[in-house]
Amino acid sequence: MSDKLTAWLRTVVPGLWAALITWLLSLGLPASIGDLLAGGEEFVMAAVLAAVYAGLRWLEPRMPAWLTRILLGSNTPPTYEPTADAPHRS
Repeated sequence: MSDKLTAWLRTVVPGLWAALITWLLSLGLPASIGDLLAGGEEFVMAAVLAAVYAGLRWLEPRMPAWLTRILLGSNTPPTYEPTADAPHRS
C-alpha cells in the first residue's frame, strides 16, 4: 500500500470512528443538553475527534495488528521521506 493511501486511511478511519461515537453520544443526551449543544455540533465533533485520535495513537503500540487495522485503517504508519523532486527547505 502506498504511503499516500496509508496516510489517508489513518486520517479518515479515526474520523469515521469519531463520527460514530459522536452520534452514539448524541442519542443518550438529555433534551436540555442536546438543545444546548445544538449550535455547537462542530465543536463537539472536533473535540471527540481529537480525543479518539489521541486515544487510538496512545493505544496503538498496545493493540494487536488486526485491531489496529480496524481502528486506524492500517497497521503501518506512513513514512514521510523527502523525494528527489521535492523542494529543499532549510
